[in-house]
Amino acid sequence: MDVEKENFSDVMVLTLVAKDANLSRSDIFKEYVFEEIESGESNIVISFENVEYLDSSFLGALVAILKKLTPIGGKLVLVELNNDIQNLFELTRLDKIFIIRNSVDSAYIEFKK
Repeated sequence: MDVEKENFSDVMVLTLVAKDANLSRSDIFKEYVFEEIESGESNIVISFENVEYLDSSFLGALVAILKKLTPIGGKLVLVELNNDIQNLFELTRLDKIFIIRNSVDSAYIEFKK
């Protein structure tokens, strides 16, 4: 799995290592996060600091993760999106559904609300 995992108290931060978040990685990533949720994680930050390209299948995986977290009162925050990926979220209006922040530090504020 091309992801680095860090835990800070009750928040899990996943940093995508690969430059492409695409079909070949979406199902593996989704299943990985589902396993983490099933093991008790409910506050998740996903960092896209290394990602240059994101496709619709990976967007679908993110939506599925959000749908799994919502009924258990969990939160998902996406951080460090480059301009192209940020524009994709805005174009698809997914920026209205996802919490998007500039940095991991700014994401922590969302979990205190």
